[in-house]
Amino acid sequence: MRSVTIPWEGGTVTGRLATAADPGTPGVLLAHGAGTNQDHPMVVAIRDGLARGGFSTLTFNYPYTEAGQERPDAPKRLLACHSAAAGWFRTEVDPNMVMAGRSMGGRMASMLAAEGEPCSGLILFSYPLHPAGRPEKLRKDHLPDIQVPVLSIVGTRDALATKDPYDRWVRALPNFTTSEIADGDHSFRVRKASGRTNEEALAEVIDVAGDWLRTLP
Repeated sequence: MRSVTIPWEGGTVTGRLATAADPGTPGVLLAHGAGTNQDHPMVVAIRDGLARGGFSTLTFNYPYTEAGQERPDAPKRLLACHSAAAGWFRTEVDPNMVMAGRSMGGRMASMLAAEGEPCSGLILFSYPLHPAGRPEKLRKDHLPDIQVPVLSIVGTRDALATKDPYDRWVRALPNFTTSEIADGDHSFRVRKASGRTNEEALAEVIDVAGDWLRTLP
């Protein structure tokens, strides 16, 4: 893993690139969620797990986390930084790029994909379809505009993607593939009664993502 500097219109942010030796596989640009940064244990585990599976993977900070702040930037700034990171990745790492993101990072990636940001596919880790307890406040209008293959990995107990709205607005989209993590919450944590550990559930997430990436051209 090496640290890199990514320029964007508002300055620079840092990224961390885990390079895989396996040629011919797509690279992955992985964005973090709202309450974390690129060094969050889950983001690191996904990045390093995908790299071990043969996919060069880059994480990066959004401007607010680069500055050590907790409150997310306005969507316009998030998207501008995210798009710059995508351009950097295509130029410096691999033009065959899949955008991926955890929660808010996945939402930003999906918005860019819907706007036509060049990518070979999209992976959504716990897409935040609606705020917790407010299934009527849907973040779904742009999703039908995404033209590339999409993998959506969602926990069956995710309070931000409850079953009825998810089935209606996400699962039914023709280019979307859904993979459910049994008993997983928004962070893919599972209860003891599930018979497995959080680490095992996260390993399943990484395996599912890697298997799907291998199906892409």
